Amino acid sequence: MEDDSEPKQSSWAYLPDVCLRHVFHWLDDRDRSRAALVCKKWNCAMYSGSLWRCRTITFYGQPSRARTLEFQSALWYTKKFGKYLKHLEIKLSNPYNTPFIKKFQVIMRGLLSHLGKCNSHLVSLSIKYLELDCLIWKNVVRAQFIKNLAAFLKRMSNQLDYLNLKGARITLEEGCELLNSLSSLTNRSFISEINIEDFFSLHLSVYSSALFHQTMSKFHSLTILTFNYNCISDELLDILREHSSHSLCTLNIKCHIHDPHGQAVSGMSWANLAKRAPKLNVNFFFERVMKHDHLARILLVEIPVRSISLRSCYFSDPDWTMRPTLTNLLPAYWRGLQKLTLELNNDRELLDDELLQLILSCKRLLFLKVWAFLSVSFMERLLQNRAERKCILTTIKVRIYTAQDDSTEEEQLLADIYRKFKYLIDSELNYFVITYPML
Repeated sequence: MEDDSEPKQSSWAYLPDVCLRHVFHWLDDRDRSRAALVCKKWNCAMYSGSLWRCRTITFYGQPSRARTLEFQSALWYTKKFGKYLKHLEIKLSNPYNTPFIKKFQVIMRGLLSHLGKCNSHLVSLSIKYLELDCLIWKNVVRAQFIKNLAAFLKRMSNQLDYLNLKGARITLEEGCELLNSLSSLTNRSFISEINIEDFFSLHLSVYSSALFHQTMSKFHSLTILTFNYNCISDELLDILREHSSHSLCTLNIKCHIHDPHGQAVSGMSWANLAKRAPKLNVNFFFERVMKHDHLARILLVEIPVRSISLRSCYFSDPDWTMRPTLTNLLPAYWRGLQKLTLELNNDRELLDDELLQLILSCKRLLFLKVWAFLSVSFMERLLQNRAERKCILTTIKVRIYTAQDDSTEEEQLLADIYRKFKYLIDSELNYFVITYPML
């Protein structure tokens, strides 16, 4: 006779460990801690290292009670399970005064010190938009934070593979101190990806700094480098060619109106780098750098350009014209250009024909994003050429600016165009086109 005195176990009790860990993976900290109280097996799952490899900690400048609890929980679990961390992201959200920054610096000092002692797996670190040039960063607090971060990078230099310090906005000397920390043990760094976009303070001519060149010469296995054009020089390109050409795949280069970009860079230096680094692709992001003579100094034909983004950010300039860039500069990249983004305030200049001709000439262009004053008929012409396989676009995102308050007529025309090419759009394209009043 069967003994029914023992209670039947739920089917959850027989769930394999790998499945249980997968369930825990989708839970937040609070739900994980509650689930860990169910039984010993679930408690053991809580301590699985695979659950704690990635962590994001957000410091809220103006926290609510819920946000404060979320932050405290994330910080506690990071310290408790810090030895398992592989990917750490620190976010600083809306810092608003000096006491908050001081608190951030103190907490980061303790956190980095703890991780430096217990962790041997961290490969990715991201701390974006520190904006250390803001007045709320007092000199003593700022210096202490940089010192602590440099010490942490030195400890982790043998294992870090990715570092993102975008938007740090620090001096040349401070920036080089942090970057040098990655190579301080062996005078070489084999980190593969660095993001130092807006890393240095505005208006710095980094390209002329021997200290910066000396720092960059210590990196010997860069795969992806994201930075500003005010760092580019013949010397830097030669350094990349000498030390990282065997690995270098991507350069992401931002050029902003407030950054110096008048330096003379040789096309031969670009050609030599491209020859030694055959996998290299270069992506340019221009913000308010729109004039043809400025762009012509930068967009040299020897550069293996894959992507170009030109954004005027709603600023208009009566002396600026886009046509020479569309007809003279960009067609030089017809072999390699795959992605084109144009956000233009061109209300006095019709560009339909020039833009369409550029698209048709770029044989590998897959992505097109255009915010500009265009006629609605441009879309019909573009889709007709796409239907006839005269271009290979897979993504079309267009915002057609109009100077009229009422765009009902244009919207109706766009709807008619969509119906005409519905099969093509639905089956082959990531397509989004609207009208947008610019009054």
